[in-house]
Amino acid sequence: MPSPGEQGKLYLVGTGPGDLSLLTERARMALEESTYILGNGVYLDFLDPLIAGKQVIRSSMGKEVERAEQSIKLAGIHVVSLVSGGDAGVYGMASIVLEVIERQGIDVRLEIIPGITAAQAAASRLGSPLSGDFVVISLSDLLTPWEKIEQRLGHAFSMGVPVALYNPRSRGRPDNLQKALEIAGKHLADTVPVGVVRNAYREEEEVLVTTLGGMRENLDRIDMHSTVIIGGEETRIWRRGSDVRGIITPRGYHRKYTY
Repeated sequence: MPSPGEQGKLYLVGTGPGDLSLLTERARMALEESTYILGNGVYLDFLDPLIAGKQVIRSSMGKEVERAEQSIKLAGIHVVSLVSGGDAGVYGMASIVLEVIERQGIDVRLEIIPGITAAQAAASRLGSPLSGDFVVISLSDLLTPWEKIEQRLGHAFSMGVPVALYNPRSRGRPDNLQKALEIAGKHLADTVPVGVVRNAYREEEEVLVTTLGGMRENLDRIDMHSTVIIGGEETRIWRRGSDVRGIITPRGYHRKYTY
């Protein structure tokens, strides 16, 4: 803890998918150094073994602005970690913190520590579906108008590259995934591989490999804890005999090398 008058510091910590073994060493160092730990309770729960004895401030979804302002204020004289699931800069807390700092003209020492994103975690469980160019789009219209999301989906699927969908389906937005799949169907064949990973690297993890056509029968299995990866033009299901092993999107080595 800084001595009186010494400037504090704010760490924006990406905690990854929710497995302590996948937390970076830099993230562990920041948590150890910090006096205060702030975050959504969901992302703090799995950190309990590392933050015992800290001043832990929990909040809920929808309190991001308040969480950002509180962490910035505390960081004026304390070392603070504001945690964010996945990577803080990818659908995480980094943007709102930087916006508050910018708009209010605040001077605070700041370090953003990266973490494994949901797309990366899900892809690793599926094989190699994101080997080259790909697109990530959130289906949550809480902060982005659905009309804009639909427009982005159309552009993404028209490129023929894999598309990772975040926040695919919730009780408040039960139809957004179905709408996204309909847009995908305008550009891709029903046989295009699709992978779904629910609770990646956490308890009750589920992995599904299917096709764009087969997704119609699996919508009820998907929720906000799921990441959906829709393959591109060259994506294929990886099989050994009749066993499905995962999904592969070739990067292009077959066009240049013999192996």
